[in-house]
Amino acid sequence: MHATISKALKTTLLASAAALVVAGAAQAASLEEIQESGSIRIAVANEIPYGYIDPVSGEAMGAGPDVAKHIVEELGVTDIEWITTDFSSLIPGLQADRFDMVAAEMAIIPTRCATVIYSEPNTSYGEGLLVPAGNPEGLSGYADFAENSDLTVAIMAGANQLDMMQALGVSEDQLVTISSNADAISTVATGRANAYAATGLTASELAGQSDDVEVAEGFTDPVIDGTEQRSWGGFVFAQGNEDLRDAVNEVLAEYKQTDEWLASVSGYGFTDADTSRSFDMTTEELCTE
Repeated sequence: MHATISKALKTTLLASAAALVVAGAAQAASLEEIQESGSIRIAVANEIPYGYIDPVSGEAMGAGPDVAKHIVEELGVTDIEWITTDFSSLIPGLQADRFDMVAAEMAIIPTRCATVIYSEPNTSYGEGLLVPAGNPEGLSGYADFAENSDLTVAIMAGANQLDMMQALGVSEDQLVTISSNADAISTVATGRANAYAATGLTASELAGQSDDVEVAEGFTDPVIDGTEQRSWGGFVFAQGNEDLRDAVNEVLAEYKQTDEWLASVSGYGFTDADTSRSFDMTTEELCTE
């Protein structure tokens, strides 16, 4: 779902993004309106550990929602309406004013920066592969699919693993698109695809749900144009809602200096490297790579 994109792709990605802009999109609720009403609508994509609704308690959980709860409370907002949607519907939903903010730890990449605005990074994370138990093909990286055209790999609709595969030279007929992570285990276990490309955290979470799949051991993050592909995730807002974005950034910057933030994010499986590297890049840098 989530990573920095090679400079060679920048022009193509920005051109593609321009085609996604929705003309005359509805105006999102402003910071002033949200604070006056005391309510905000926040979307997640039901992706553990980034942002999801716990099926037992019905509570929003994950690195995005937990931090978002703290932020909006600091902004004087007492009521959060949590909205779940497919990952590929997060940006269109913002543009159509179905929600005010996304807390899905969506990776900050140029093609998305052309259509929405981001907070500064909240988290950072690497890539991974979900493979059948025993890893019969011996897969250890995304480049394996470029080297063997007989292999197929599943990706989630709207996820930036598609950009990585294309940059590595993986052909379209090798790609199997699924609508959500919920479909990944069956897609891999039944052989519809040889693997599922996702972030390392997502692959690990899915592997823990079934004995039929596992995480590819010895996985190597993809390198494109000499750059290791790592993602930085942030909160997302509709264009024109800079006041809300700026207010979130102010609280987020302070919160990331606390042990509470560290404990919250680490509690969802983010490693020391993930939390420390979340400070490595700014949104401006990620949007202009």
